[in-house]
Amino acid sequence: MSAPAPQNADLVYRLEDKPPFANALLSAVTHLLAIFVPMITPALIVGGALKLPPEMTAYLVSMAMVASGIGTFLQVSRFGPVGSGLLSIQSVNFSFVGVMIALGSGMKEQGMDVHAVMSALLGIAFCGAFLVAASAWLLPYLEKVITPTVSGVVVMMIGLSLIGVAITEFGGGFAALADGSFGSLRNIGLAAFVLAVVLLFNCLKNPLLRMSGIAVGMVAGYLAALYLGMVDFSVLRGLPPVTVPQPFKYGFDFRPVPFLVAALVYLLSIFEAVGDLTATAMVSGEDYEGAEFRKRLRGGVLADGLVSVIATALGSLPLTTFAQNNGVIQMTGVASRHVGRYIAAILVLLGLFPVVGRAFTTIPSPVIGGAMVLMFGLITVAGVRILMSHGINRRETVIAATSIGLGLGVSFKPEVFDLLPLKELFQNPICMGGTAALLMNLLMPRDGGSRVYLSDDLEV
Repeated sequence: MSAPAPQNADLVYRLEDKPPFANALLSAVTHLLAIFVPMITPALIVGGALKLPPEMTAYLVSMAMVASGIGTFLQVSRFGPVGSGLLSIQSVNFSFVGVMIALGSGMKEQGMDVHAVMSALLGIAFCGAFLVAASAWLLPYLEKVITPTVSGVVVMMIGLSLIGVAITEFGGGFAALADGSFGSLRNIGLAAFVLAVVLLFNCLKNPLLRMSGIAVGMVAGYLAALYLGMVDFSVLRGLPPVTVPQPFKYGFDFRPVPFLVAALVYLLSIFEAVGDLTATAMVSGEDYEGAEFRKRLRGGVLADGLVSVIATALGSLPLTTFAQNNGVIQMTGVASRHVGRYIAAILVLLGLFPVVGRAFTTIPSPVIGGAMVLMFGLITVAGVRILMSHGINRRETVIAATSIGLGLGVSFKPEVFDLLPLKELFQNPICMGGTAALLMNLLMPRDGGSRVYLSDDLEV
């Protein structure tokens, strides 16, 4: 029996309504404001950390937009068993940023050139995406293994591991580390200015302005960088008029040990998608329990996996369903899935013009770092919220504390596990923390003690 759909009197357009062109386009642009910066930033961060050539980073950005457009179209259109049929927007999965940087840096240390590194990273991500697609039919069983404790620890480790990258960008990035300008007053001042603008907008009462804060902060920082002469436009010369997507542009390589690290992140991204799709159904006034909703959920997760297959084949980082757009639905009252097709078309068009992708590579590192310090901190806090979502008892506190200690510990001293076989699995903080939480959750005896919540004090 299906649960009754929640009545949402604030909805202007419900799921199957077709808004007029002007209204649909305005709603689409509003959604794009919520996801555009988070969508292109992972490619910029990975490109900077791995010291990829500008044209390679630009291609990653372009394909992120193209793949996000294709994925959004699949999700909202619901072709047979594929897609949720909700206004679910696909964008680049931040969970893979730290993993890609760690694995790619290790490959470069082994002497691989950047093309071979990208071939291996995208090959691993391509194969891992099939795990997500296959898991769509295993959701009831996975929920018994991946509890909020395990998911919360992994999300916290994702945020904590990325903060190191963010603060590096804050001080000027990896290029500044090489030329000795890291931490200069100019770099720190520019990053602090961006952060201040983002925080200022976050204090405003208007929901649209709050949601646009990161984008506005980066635009303001970019203009300030222009004034300071920190923007190099030479990379925009001699560009072709159109970017033609090329499947496996950098070749295809598969490495089993790094694949195991990526596989864990993929496994946990499934539950991120489940949470986002459930929230989308709720704010859209649709059923969020029962047989029909389970079909939507299965279709949404299946689409998540297939879209990541397409994305990584084209040369983008993996994709996932974005939670930010649920806030846009609540704010605008537009839950029509037909708006998603406008979003998809805009993203694909933007991605096909190389000047768009290459222009983003001109953003100075401090501008990115000023926004990312807050964003990655928020990911960490989101992990805490997941961990506490169903309350927490003494057993789960011990699991979380041990897992975070091990995960954060190897981020400081990865060489501690140099003598172990498959050391890459133990030296990645996300994999170390997530695996520890998963094993402890399976092996430690259950504790029937009382639970405490965020408003309570918790003692071990």
